[in-house]
Amino acid sequence: MELYEAPLPELQAASSFVRKNLNGDRIWYNRNFHLEPSNICAHRCKFCSYRRDNASQPGAWSMALDEVIPYCESKFEPGMTEIHIVGSVQPDKPFDYYRQIVERVHGFAREHGTPQRPVTVKAYTAVEIDDMCRYNRLTAETCLQRLQEAGLETMPGGGAEIFAPAVRRQLCPDKCDAERWLDIHRTAHRMGIPTNCTMLFGHIESREDRVDHLLALRELQEETGGFNAFIPLKFRSRDNQLSSLGEVSDEEVLRTFAIARLALDNIPHIKAYWPMLGKDLALEAMAWGADDLDGTINDSTRIYSLAGAEDQRPTLTVAELSARATAAGWKAVERDSFYRVLS
Repeated sequence: MELYEAPLPELQAASSFVRKNLNGDRIWYNRNFHLEPSNICAHRCKFCSYRRDNASQPGAWSMALDEVIPYCESKFEPGMTEIHIVGSVQPDKPFDYYRQIVERVHGFAREHGTPQRPVTVKAYTAVEIDDMCRYNRLTAETCLQRLQEAGLETMPGGGAEIFAPAVRRQLCPDKCDAERWLDIHRTAHRMGIPTNCTMLFGHIESREDRVDHLLALRELQEETGGFNAFIPLKFRSRDNQLSSLGEVSDEEVLRTFAIARLALDNIPHIKAYWPMLGKDLALEAMAWGADDLDGTINDSTRIYSLAGAEDQRPTLTVAELSARATAAGWKAVERDSFYRVLS
């Protein structure tokens, strides 16, 4: 906890030292788009501005299987190397619905990728996997194996929120607990599926809760080595049950990034997810331990735009990204989903 009280210049210097040892002056990015099949969700997380109760509620959507490929065609641009699938939990959808989404997207990816630039399918959070298992009486290993056979290659890190049980009971009591979230990622790592991990901060949690969360991730990484990147996710306050809390300051955001870089020196990358932070603050986070901006996105995600993020139609071109990185003294490096350098 002493780190949170450290003078800002010292905290920045220490996190920058670790960042440069791991990633030099590089800012990683990829070319990607998101597929969000639905926002109709069984869970009622207090921090969420994205979910809807049912199809008749304003702003709700649910994608039919026949809509998946046309959507991919509308968002894919030559050179993209990742399709990121994440959304909500619909209890009326059978497991085969989720499996077929992966299978169809994987087929699309094979047709549109090249040997030099294959397109990776990144799909489903641990929370989504947990619900697929519960509703369909599957083990995590069986669920992941079937999705892997359909084309899943890596997983995002969402749904971790804050691991502290007392906080989780207030925020998302019907969602899988921390132990289950960690165990699903442990299972994925054992099966050769690399994943990301996250922490949602800036709401009702304490700084101590954040540190405990980071240490739990560090411990699993020591065991498996399966996390590619950690993403600190700032709570955005528009149109949700916690709107009265407001949002934490940019200084608190940067402190949290720095502490994450110091605590998680065994996870190679810290991502500043620009659709959530905004382009300017995400770039500033590079000087506080972060090294990855995520991707080009191509106006394909609404999770943070619905919660009040400044980029309501999030798109970042490679030219803009490279120019911003160069102006700030960094080197933009394109990667694939596994942090292999692309030309």
